[in-house]
Amino acid sequence: MRGFHRPCPQTQGRPLPTATRAPSVTSTPKQLLHFEGGNALSAFRAQALLPRLQAVSPRITGVSARHVHWVWSETQLDASDADKVQALLRYGDDYTGPAEGALIVVAPRLGTVSPWASKATDIAHNCGLAIKRVERVTEFRLTLKSGLLGGVKALSAEELQAAAALLHDRMTESVLLTREDAAHLFDEQPGKPMAHVDVLGQRRAALESANTEFGLALSDDEIDYLVNAFTALKRNPTDVELMMFAQANSEHCRHKIFNAQFTIDGVAQEKSMFGMIRNTHTLA
Repeated sequence: MRGFHRPCPQTQGRPLPTATRAPSVTSTPKQLLHFEGGNALSAFRAQALLPRLQAVSPRITGVSARHVHWVWSETQLDASDADKVQALLRYGDDYTGPAEGALIVVAPRLGTVSPWASKATDIAHNCGLAIKRVERVTEFRLTLKSGLLGGVKALSAEELQAAAALLHDRMTESVLLTREDAAHLFDEQPGKPMAHVDVLGQRRAALESANTEFGLALSDDEIDYLVNAFTALKRNPTDVELMMFAQANSEHCRHKIFNAQFTIDGVAQEKSMFGMIRNTHTLA
């Protein structure tokens, strides 16, 4: 299923602890520990999410979520340090939701280090804990309606994927199928080689395709500019160059607008928007 990641062979098949049990600590050969955390979904947000999830499947009757923290240590933590980590990661309200139901694990995007992880790891180091990194994932549980005979039919792969789309940000997060899949957060991801876009061979069509594939949001005049520029250079652009160009020229960045020369009613303006901002500071 696209967007989902298969279980790690080292941890596949391990039973999950129940929600009513005291926060558990489980180690793996990679010196990874996980610590169950508190509630991750307010009643207000759960109430807002439920109708949208029920549009995916009317058999969904409830949604709850909890934080689970994963800690990477180069050496096995002793009992004292494990207790310190557990105390450090105990915050917020206790999780009182179900331990059963369809599981969707939302993690930071694989291959990245989340801002939360950077801050939490710094705090752990300041507390004298010799850990490499700590990450946080969110485990969502979808409660399903029982059938006439009391059994509960699992959600289909398509329903799980549609539900997951409502629970995560695909730009910054990954969706996993089991708790143990979160161990992949600490996998080393090899860097991808640069790719070239065949502007010399396919001209504008190549950039139009790259614009859609990479989500560059290039305007028509920007595509024309790039075609002319790289045709004059007699080489194809890389995906890195196109991404940097798109970022520097995006509406969000506004560099080209703020420092552009403006002509109003046929009269070229003396100052750009940046110039006017600097002028305000100069006159202050």
